[in-house]
Amino acid sequence: MKLSTDGLIIGEQNIGEQDRLVTVLTQKRGVIRAFVKNCRSLKSAKGSSTRLLCYSRLTLYVNRDTYIVDEAVCQEMFISLRTDITAMSLAQYFCELFGYLAPKETGADEYLKLILNALYLLSRKKRPDGIIKSATELRLMCFCGYMPDLVCCSNCKCYESKRMFFLPKSGKLLCGDCIEQSDEYSIEVGMGVTTAMRFCIYAEFSKMFNFKLSPEGTELLERCCEEYIAFITEHNFKTLEFYKTIR
Repeated sequence: MKLSTDGLIIGEQNIGEQDRLVTVLTQKRGVIRAFVKNCRSLKSAKGSSTRLLCYSRLTLYVNRDTYIVDEAVCQEMFISLRTDITAMSLAQYFCELFGYLAPKETGADEYLKLILNALYLLSRKKRPDGIIKSATELRLMCFCGYMPDLVCCSNCKCYESKRMFFLPKSGKLLCGDCIEQSDEYSIEVGMGVTTAMRFCIYAEFSKMFNFKLSPEGTELLERCCEEYIAFITEHNFKTLEFYKTIR
């Protein structure tokens, strides 16, 4: 069976002297692994279109659970990311994160749009890296069914307080009065970061990156997102550790 779909290459591995095994976040089948034969030959038209971070139009042969790339036409290569080690390391983290959390063998259009928007903003320096990273992480968790409950304090239903606390383990908020009644690990975030987190998950998709925070607020927002993902996934993302080391 033949299948045509758009896809972003989020992982690659050389096989033998001429072939490549790629991990692709596709519009129609979610995350798949596909073989690209003879792509490392200088004469191959598929070589550059099946490299990491290439967004391509793919034609695939499907045989049970095996995918083989027959044709690949590159639509975007995000070339500027490849000359910036910090941006490239963050892009690689996105690839690992989406590869771990995006669905397999089912449609993943919204996931693909999210990572492409993040890479576009990252490659063109449209927003601070920390804002792009945190907004992408939180919206991705929403797609996966792990939307944090940030509407109000989960105890007294207070919407706004001078002291607000985020609970990474449960994804809830507590106000300054109610935190005294909880022994769950929490991070004091204040209203600025609380508002930013709410914007990340509740704003229209096209506007979710359009907010500002101080450098200190952005750092706190990143900490909340990273710890929430760590509690939910119980997974160590090596590319995240590398990004945090070099930035």
